[in-house]
Amino acid sequence: MTDKSHEGLKWVMRAGYGARGVIYSIVGGLAFLAAFKSTQASGTKDALAALRDEPYGVPALFAIGLGLLAYLVWRVAAGVKDVEDHGTDLKGIVARLGQITTGLIHGGIGIAVFALALSGKNSGGDTTQDWTQKLMAMPAGRYIVAAGALILLGAGVYYAYKGWSGKYKGHLARTQFTESIDPIVTVGLVIYGIMLALVAFSLGYAALTANPEQAGGLGKALQDLRGMAFGRFLLGGAGLGLIGFAVYNFVEAGYRVVPKFSDPDIRTLLD
Repeated sequence: MTDKSHEGLKWVMRAGYGARGVIYSIVGGLAFLAAFKSTQASGTKDALAALRDEPYGVPALFAIGLGLLAYLVWRVAAGVKDVEDHGTDLKGIVARLGQITTGLIHGGIGIAVFALALSGKNSGGDTTQDWTQKLMAMPAGRYIVAAGALILLGAGVYYAYKGWSGKYKGHLARTQFTESIDPIVTVGLVIYGIMLALVAFSLGYAALTANPEQAGGLGKALQDLRGMAFGRFLLGGAGLGLIGFAVYNFVEAGYRVVPKFSDPDIRTLLD
């Protein structure tokens, strides 16, 4: 890739992480408010629908959708061109396939955001339940859902481990700002990993019982937290944790170190 291509991809990367940061700021903020009000905690779909009803909500949704498509381009390019030097051994190939997969997922979310901005329609249903029901209607559908639950659980464990172990620090430039914000990033990654695991458990239980109504996305996971002992505190903590994950994405947008086009002498938070 040329230097001009590297520079362009860098800005695409920043737009992608920025869009994710905006989404989880909204979801986390609404979850935190729901902990102290009678309203329900919102998942990604409902949170974005709420944004559409705000002044300038439609332009904001278009911006988020473009950002998510930028994230798609970044992750696919990163996986194909191996700009982060994962290599071609088994571990590297798995990492690069993971990059491409997460890019495609976020691209799909971006298209859904565009549809919401254009139509203004929010069915009010649980998208996770809808997809689970469709998959279970297919041959071997329960096994497909179970496999998806295992993959999502693996992703949750990975994010929690990434935060707890500090593995992410090797990808972030060391500055006074990143050093000061680092504890929030750590907590955000761990909480996000836990939330993904909760969603995975709901999918797994739906596959086990052959009941798609047991499946749920992030909104259901947040509501389940509220129904537990000390649920309001758990929900409030989860909301703050998701805001921390949003902060992580904003920090990635501004300070991510990419081996193929970052200064080789730049110091990271691990140095």
